[in-house]
Amino acid sequence: MLFSSMIFLWLFLPVVLIISKFLKTRQQNIFLLVASLFFYAWGEPKYVLLMLVSIFLNWGCGMLLTHAAAYKKAILIASVVFNLSLLGYFKYLGLLVRTLNHLLGREVLTAPQIALPIGISFFTFQALSYVIDVYRGTCAVQKNPLSLALYIAFFPQLIAGPIVKYKEINEQITDRRITSRGLMVGIRRFCYGLAKKVLISNVLAQSADLIFALEMPEITGILAWTAAFLYTFQIYYDFSGYSDMAIGLGSMFGFTFQENFNYPYMSRSIREFWQRWHISLSTWFREYVYIPLGGNRKGQVRTYVNLGIVFLLTGIWHGASYNFIFWGFYHGFFSILERLGLSGFLERHRRTAFMYTFLTVHFGWILFRIESMRQILEFGKRILLPWCYTTSHYSVWEFVSPHTVFILLCAIGGMGILQNMTKKDERTLSWKFSMAELAYCTLLLLLSISALAGNTYNPFIYFRF
Repeated sequence: MLFSSMIFLWLFLPVVLIISKFLKTRQQNIFLLVASLFFYAWGEPKYVLLMLVSIFLNWGCGMLLTHAAAYKKAILIASVVFNLSLLGYFKYLGLLVRTLNHLLGREVLTAPQIALPIGISFFTFQALSYVIDVYRGTCAVQKNPLSLALYIAFFPQLIAGPIVKYKEINEQITDRRITSRGLMVGIRRFCYGLAKKVLISNVLAQSADLIFALEMPEITGILAWTAAFLYTFQIYYDFSGYSDMAIGLGSMFGFTFQENFNYPYMSRSIREFWQRWHISLSTWFREYVYIPLGGNRKGQVRTYVNLGIVFLLTGIWHGASYNFIFWGFYHGFFSILERLGLSGFLERHRRTAFMYTFLTVHFGWILFRIESMRQILEFGKRILLPWCYTTSHYSVWEFVSPHTVFILLCAIGGMGILQNMTKKDERTLSWKFSMAELAYCTLLLLLSISALAGNTYNPFIYFRF
């Protein structure tokens, strides 16, 4: 079930919200857990059992950590192995088999056709963070399995994040209230997120997908640049829009989730970009991988190795394909390059730093979007040498309408440019929660619903991760 679907907007959300309002916290938790399992089962009923097994085993590991202190390390290792094995089987077994067959030059094993459970990367990382934090003593064990189940399965952040650490919301699970203020904040945030997804990302996606679907000889340099540029903004508004909706939904039910995006395309370095993009994932890797490996405390060489490992894992986390691995190394390379001295230059030349970061990220999305390395190279030629590829049966205007251009201009303005221009304006503060903003959010909601009613093209990029 998508947040941007009619069944969710008109039936699931209103019913769950109204019923929750009249329940006490303990009963509300049980009801929200049942509703979340139903939400997940709507798309993939057979994998609800898989998630329940994951929840129960991680709850059991947490209990064992407090009752078998002498074996804490072994219990932690067993939990990590279980969670990563679960993720590895469903997400990476096919890639490993294909790689083995390629290395041996023959089909030793038949590549399995395993459907990827929606959101498995997200709820697995949440489960891992719980067990690790209990092991470290940074949070108390959750004795009630239903409370832990709600933390892992709560529908707003279940299938595409943000990745919520247990220690950030453990108190909210047992002590929270649905308030008028929370509802107002949540609805406002949800309307903005829905508009990002439906009115911007979906429009850009239609044009971008049509161009990427062309045979490579038909893609000119102009078409390649157009598709890449459209995708750069499509993926930002797709994922940040979903995160806004998830944060808004959490607020409606009394939860506070951390921000997941902070205008990342306004960054002036790749390091800063990862402090602004998918914040919950980058902080997860920092806290549970980079710092335990030694961070930057063991010399420069070890720091670069640790960064390389983190970005390799970041790429692998996104998908079982070599293009994601190269995408991870690509960002790792520029992060290390900045630590080697480039950051000093970037600090002195802020405009150059902005262009460098935006273009680096922009080119990186080509690795993210196209899975075939051969096609990536061909597409890259058209990006770097557009004047060499000018012949095609298609014109860019066959894929890009005036409406798409208008939406793209709105997307560029909304990536942080307008926000930075108006952040010191007193009118910006008076706008928030004003009657004018209420009317604006209502308009966005109506336009989004109208777009959904008239168009079935409604993909979510991060569902496949």
